Amino acid sequence: MNGSLSIAFQHGELELKGQFMLGSNYTFLVDVHYESNTYPAVYKPSRGEQPLWDFPENTLAQREVAAYLVSEALGLGIVPFTTLREDGPHGAGSLQQYIEYDPEYHYFNFSDEDKQCLKPVAFFDVLCNNADRKGSHVFFENGTHKLYAIDHGICFHEEHKLRTVIWDFAGQPIPDELLSPLASTRSWRALLEPYLDPREISALESRASALLRSKKFPPSPRDRRAYPYPPL
Repeated sequence: MNGSLSIAFQHGELELKGQFMLGSNYTFLVDVHYESNTYPAVYKPSRGEQPLWDFPENTLAQREVAAYLVSEALGLGIVPFTTLREDGPHGAGSLQQYIEYDPEYHYFNFSDEDKQCLKPVAFFDVLCNNADRKGSHVFFENGTHKLYAIDHGICFHEEHKLRTVIWDFAGQPIPDELLSPLASTRSWRALLEPYLDPREISALESRASALLRSKKFPPSPRDRRAYPYPPL
């Protein structure tokens, strides 16, 4: 499926369908038309990004793609297919597969059973240094109960910036099925050099080594803000 999406998302015609009004950056719903197929997608143009004091300008789209690549490299499959598109309707930006889900069912009203499914997301967020894991950024696909996580534009900073609502597993052992693929990944540079600064890749590798040593989800930090705002 990802192979066909890759071809379609790189070469298909993009039709603007609407704009998502929540959030600080310009984000659009588009249809990708390729051959006889139509794929709904989320388009985030780089020039619609609001500047951040602690992240380089016009890098959020690249970070979205890097997050997808990390998820796939570790076999997590939690980030929808994401790529860069240079010729979008509003210029270059990220293009991500749109997943149908119930926006009223999110982290803050997940059942206890569904919250236990979030360990891969918590693990991914620590590794990628996610500075903005809101409760609405995790959901289950309609009709399949497949877990997805979105909005990774402010990940991968070289300084510790993990801010998340998912501290449920702090101090608990990380399951072996999450650690094993990380241990077998020798270098992230070839995969991520097109999207991240070399210092950010080095920081990711350091976080990976720390996780492999501790084998535990980290505790919530006490010397800085640990939760995103707003939390939902």
